[in-house]
Amino acid sequence: MSELQVIWTAMCVMLVFFMQAGFALLESGTSRAKNSINVLMKNYMDMCLGGLIFWGIGFGLMFGYSGTGWLGSNHFFPQQFTTAEAVNLAYQTMFAATAATIVSGAVAERMHFTTYLIFSAFVTAVIYPIFGSWAWNEQGWLKGLGFVDFAGSTVVHSVGGWCALAGIIVLGPRLGRYSRQGETREIPGHNLPFVALGGFVLWLGWFGFNGGSISSLEHDNLGLVLLNTHLGGSAGALSALLFMYFRKRPVLMSATVNGSIAGLVSITAGAASLSPLAAIVVGFTGGAFYLLAVNLLDRLQLDDVVGAVAVHGVAGAWGTLAVALFPQGAFSVSALFVQLTGVVSCFLWTFPSAFLFFKLLDSYLGVRASTLHEQRGLDYTEHYEVGYPEFQKRLDSNAA
Repeated sequence: MSELQVIWTAMCVMLVFFMQAGFALLESGTSRAKNSINVLMKNYMDMCLGGLIFWGIGFGLMFGYSGTGWLGSNHFFPQQFTTAEAVNLAYQTMFAATAATIVSGAVAERMHFTTYLIFSAFVTAVIYPIFGSWAWNEQGWLKGLGFVDFAGSTVVHSVGGWCALAGIIVLGPRLGRYSRQGETREIPGHNLPFVALGGFVLWLGWFGFNGGSISSLEHDNLGLVLLNTHLGGSAGALSALLFMYFRKRPVLMSATVNGSIAGLVSITAGAASLSPLAAIVVGFTGGAFYLLAVNLLDRLQLDDVVGAVAVHGVAGAWGTLAVALFPQGAFSVSALFVQLTGVVSCFLWTFPSAFLFFKLLDSYLGVRASTLHEQRGLDYTEHYEVGYPEFQKRLDSNAA
């Protein structure tokens, strides 16, 4: 890695770290005021706990020598490395924290903080690095098949999305989210400007998320990666807006922001290999898939507070398949099959692992807050703090 490459990757580390601020703003803004501190605490600790665990265990499982192609066997608790190796480790740590923090927004407003932290640790120590070793380790079995996921549409985002799906199934919906007749009741977030600001911050960080994944500044087209990233996000937002407009639904700012993130997730796998026109198509389709998936989850009464399953799980799977559907050269059925194999294997590893671990946590510790605590808000019951003390005078069971 050249000196210029090291400097660029170090800058991308900071950009991807800043994405945690974007997640924190978006997720807390989408939640009610009485749960804002709880959501922020989860985001904050995802980064702190995830960084320590991925350094000690996850990095070795993901990038250590893999004689079998299934998981790494060395580089645990690393102590000595070159500057380039240290920067790469820091960069990969940011990715691991991103995979974990995707879950926090989906399970917001009803999950115990302690059990959430245990699950977050399990994601960064086991679930994410093991699948990552299949796809990104040079000896990984998926890598050997020719699987392409440039910056993690599946490796990072779908892993987080399928973990979130397991969580919302085990937890169940928030109180009052669905009627007994199956009607969906909206529970609006307390700060929609935070949601928009979070979207801007995430978009900025995405340039580092995708741009830092190039292997060489001299031989890879960084400009194309950055351009495709922006086009994909823009097309995702436009898609969500048009979808709502032509379906004669309210044109929601929150859904438009999520549409842009779905577009960014979709283009992440193919940012280095797709043409700009293909990037627009992929991002546009990702925004539509996000809204369709949200509608499906509501019909199934699966309560995802921020739309993480739709944005990250579904759009991530679509973006990974799109790498083979929109090649620069000739279309290949075998390449599409390899991409499909990666998408399916991600789900078959991630969802059952997350679901079983959630069930174990529920059996031994309990994952869901009590009805009284959910009514009062997790800020007070879990952390004994409130986000807006001037306005939250009453902390009784009837607090809104």
